[in-house]
Parts: sequence; C-alpha cells; structure tokens
Amino acid sequence: MNAFDLSRLRPRLPSPLEPVEDERFARRGLTLLLKRDDLIHPDLPGNKWRKLALNLAAADGRPVLTFGGAYSNHLRATAAAGRLLGFPTIGIVRGDELAGRPLNPSLAQCAADGMRLEFVDRTTYRAKNDPATLAALLERAPEGTYVVPEGGSNTRAVRGCVELGRELAGAADVVAVACGTGGTLAGLAAGLPPGQRAIGVPVLKGGFLGGEVRALQEAAFGGPRGEWALDERFHGGGYARTTPVLDAFAQDFEARHGLAIERLYVAKMLYGLVTLAEEGAFPAGTRLAAVVTGAPELTHAP
Repeated sequence: MNAFDLSRLRPRLPSPLEPVEDERFARRGLTLLLKRDDLIHPDLPGNKWRKLALNLAAADGRPVLTFGGAYSNHLRATAAAGRLLGFPTIGIVRGDELAGRPLNPSLAQCAADGMRLEFVDRTTYRAKNDPATLAALLERAPEGTYVVPEGGSNTRAVRGCVELGRELAGAADVVAVACGTGGTLAGLAAGLPPGQRAIGVPVLKGGFLGGEVRALQEAAFGGPRGEWALDERFHGGGYARTTPVLDAFAQDFEARHGLAIERLYVAKMLYGLVTLAEEGAFPAGTRLAAVVTGAPELTHAP
C-alpha cells in the first residue's frame, strides 16, 4: 500500500452536518448547524485532513518537513499521518528556548508519533520561507524531503478545502470558520456555490489575513473565488490566547449542547458567530453553518 493512500484510514467524509437548538439564534429566526469536521478522523481531524491530503499525495511517501508553534495542531496531525502511513516527519518548532524544557503534551504526542523535533529561534522561524533559510534547514533533513508550510496552507491545501464548500452546497447561507493561516477559508469560499458566503474569524492579531487569503486563491485558482469576508474582532488577544469571557462562553456552550469545544480556534469562531447574530448581522431565515475544525484535546495552552 502506498504511503499516500489515505483512503485506508477510512475518513468520515462528507463530515456530519448537525442542527443545534440554541435560543440565541432561534429568537432571531436563525438556524445554527455544526459542520463536524472534527469527526473526519481521530488523529487527523477537521481542516488538517483536508489540507494535508493532497500534500501527502504529492510527497508520495517521502519524508515530510513542516513548521509550527508549541501547540500546533498541524504538527500533531502531520506526525500522526507519518505514524499511520509509515513515512518520516520533521517538525520545525518556533522558539529555541523550548529545547531544554520538558515537552508539553502537544509536542510530546508529536515525538511519540515519531516526529523529529527541531527548535529554532524566532528570527530564523520568521525567515522560514526565505530560500537560504529553508535550504539550511533542509541540509539536516533526508534527501528528497517534501516541505509543507506552516499550518499546511499552500495551493494543494486550498484545493483540498474546496470539498468542504461543496459538501455545504445548498445547506447553509453563511458558513463561519476560524482562520490561522487562511488556507481553509480560501478553499471553502471557492467551493461554495453562488448565493452562499463564508465568514472567517482570525485567531491571530495583525490584520494581515485578508492579503494571505487573496494570495492563496491567486496561487491556487489564478484569481479570487467565492464570496468571503473576515471579522477581526474575536482573536481573544492573539494566537494561543484566551480571555475569561471567551472561556466562560465556551463552558456555557459546552453545557448547553454537550459538545467539548476547542478553545484556540473553534470557541473564538462560535463566540464571533453568536456576537454577529446578536448584532443583527443576519436576516431572519438565514441558515448558519459553523465549521468545527478541531477537537480540544491537547490544544489549550496553560
């Protein structure tokens, strides 16, 4: 069996679309649906499966080198894929100060799955897309190593996320998704048919993501695709950060619906969607789909 044959892992596709009864939406005449991408695969959940699939096919069993922070879901998913499909993985981790410390649960799982972790200083990490910097990192990797960018977002990842939009065709008027590097939103919007639109909720500060999404669509499709917008208000202080208000919201959502909520991405998106509903952003009759891109295990930094 070839390493890139992901079908043997039996992904749950299309992922379930579950209606949720929530009076914060119902009293405004809105319908809330959860697109349960977190149920696609236990080790490669959500948008990580969609973004990695075409990249792993391109790698064709070669070693894979990729990048992430100390709590990167992308690093964990890549490491798990390597373990399950039998190819070597290398993770370039932001922050050389972490090298002498005990591994946090997320990085410990990467190591347990066979990923070789290399900690680099933040200046080097910021320059990871510079050809000379990347060449230096690859000197320590096996020959023929395939590189996947931070968060998995490249043209193959964007094309892989198009299927998410196609699965939602006709099922929702507005689709909300949390955004880190923009690849999922770029593909989702491209896959939605006319009349449906996507809202991205960035989990990082900086206001740069719109340009990233446009660049990814340009690279993947030759130009813009679909209708999408960003709401930058719900990052909760930045990546891997939450606030007491956000934590209280997530706990309340869990109690209402019996669903464990991942804090660093999914909670921010759901909080943003509830806020928009309360602001009257959607007319009565609107069907809202919230993409659950990951599960909470190991993702909440202390």
